[in-house]
Amino acid sequence: MAALPRTLFSEEHEIFRASVRRFVDEEIVPHREQWEEDGQISREAWLKAGELGLLCASIPEEYGGGGVDRTYSIILMEELARVGASGPGFGLHSEIVAPYINSYGSEEQKRRYLPKMAKGELISAIAMTEPGTGSDLQGVRTSARKDGNELLVNGAKTFITNGQMADLVVVVCKTDPEAGAKGVSLVIVEDGTEGFRKGRNLHKVGQKAQDTSELFFDDVRVPMTNLLGEEGMGFVYLMQELAWERLQVAISAVSNMEAALEWTLDYTRERQAFGKAIIDFQNSRFTLAEVKTQVTVARTFVDHLIGLMLEDKLDAETAAMAKWWTTDIQCKVIDDCLQLHGGYGYMWEFPIARAWADARVQRIYAGTNEIMKEIIGRAL
Repeated sequence: MAALPRTLFSEEHEIFRASVRRFVDEEIVPHREQWEEDGQISREAWLKAGELGLLCASIPEEYGGGGVDRTYSIILMEELARVGASGPGFGLHSEIVAPYINSYGSEEQKRRYLPKMAKGELISAIAMTEPGTGSDLQGVRTSARKDGNELLVNGAKTFITNGQMADLVVVVCKTDPEAGAKGVSLVIVEDGTEGFRKGRNLHKVGQKAQDTSELFFDDVRVPMTNLLGEEGMGFVYLMQELAWERLQVAISAVSNMEAALEWTLDYTRERQAFGKAIIDFQNSRFTLAEVKTQVTVARTFVDHLIGLMLEDKLDAETAAMAKWWTTDIQCKVIDDCLQLHGGYGYMWEFPIARAWADARVQRIYAGTNEIMKEIIGRAL
């Protein structure tokens, strides 16, 4: 399938991509069914990813990272999306949690956590969503109250990616309940801290190999030094990183769509009906023409935004456009591709079925698409 050439990646990037693809094909794909049954991937996969330098690529070398730009992390995101591997929470770990620690953490925090995160020895999560608050980060109720030289953390979080396996959680808390957004702080809580409990590994419609958990904090005592950055600056920190988080969702959405198109082209060329290949019917060709156009437009747009991000020119409004539009069109594209598979498209062993189930949540997490439209609308 001819595609527009991409200009983001050098020969060195493609060498890296080849090694990532080998890792994904050898260490991820063969274990997918077992991980779906387990509801999480293995720690061995995390350690192998760390050994190959696939984690925390954009973190400085002095803290154990790769010291390269985010394009290398993007390649890992794309290759995981290519095979429909929704289980490994590598992107959130490497390109959401690690940058928070690198950007806002103390020197002691960076040296304590980042090298182990880069090796895959320490798995991380960020706890934003609560049972009563979704996209409204100002409405969080989890509190971190000062008690001498300690913080006393109380509250509950839900839908936390990497939650079941997490050794470290960055918790969005209210340190001043009366101060609104200015009362939000980020607090590091380590697994094993008294009062910190992991609840259910949640059973989801899709992304079945991704551990997604409830977390509970009952009088969890942590030292004041576990504050990430300055007290009361949590909401500002979150807003500064959300554009990149939302672009990551768009990156995976586009790669998922490209893979769905490839799977569907292969299937419709091989599958026969009424004496000819499915692709030879006009309806099939028209559907695939629409899909290819939508995927090409999405790829062109997202690659342009990656370029802006690398120059620190990506704004929140444009990132919201990307997250909203690519995930909406992704659901349509994958549904159209599933339809062309007929009954087989609804069978779990076919990758298009998994992709269809996995895609739906992308319109919800990282801020619902309705919130994305609100962000865009406010800037009109």
